[in-house]
Amino acid sequence: MSTVTLLPFIVLIGAMFLMTRSAKKKQQAAEKMRNEMQPGTGVRTIGGMYATVKEIHDETVLLEVAPGVHAVYAKNAVGAVLADEEYNRIIDGADPVVPDDISSLTGDDAATDSGEKSDKIDLGKGDAAADKPEADEKSAEEAPAAAEGKDASAEEKKSGDADAK
Repeated sequence: MSTVTLLPFIVLIGAMFLMTRSAKKKQQAAEKMRNEMQPGTGVRTIGGMYATVKEIHDETVLLEVAPGVHAVYAKNAVGAVLADEEYNRIIDGADPVVPDDISSLTGDDAATDSGEKSDKIDLGKGDAAADKPEADEKSAEEAPAAAEGKDASAEEKKSGDADAK
């Protein structure tokens, strides 16, 4: 056999080796993480449940799901060991607050608070949003009058069509 015919097989075997090697590294890292768990640390299971580790055995882990509620899980069911700050943030529900406008993110609050106009585009969250209901009321009042005008012109067209016949 020539080297040209063997080359695709060699490339395929090399690709398979690289894929299995990276998967094996991920498995080893996960096993190391599970073995380094300590009682009192916060974990997330592969099902998405957050709990605190109470006891660690050879193949199982006792998790406190809620105060006074314990459950036994396989060690393989632990998806991630969380840092204390992250676990407390998730459990306490202290999600980050997302501002309504971008000015708090850019640090340009001083210019907008002092009343100065800036080169920012108004997205309708200021005075324009407050004026909008009044505009809707005006258009609602004008709508019946406009509809009456359309009805009158439609009747004139019908009568004009009838006269033409």
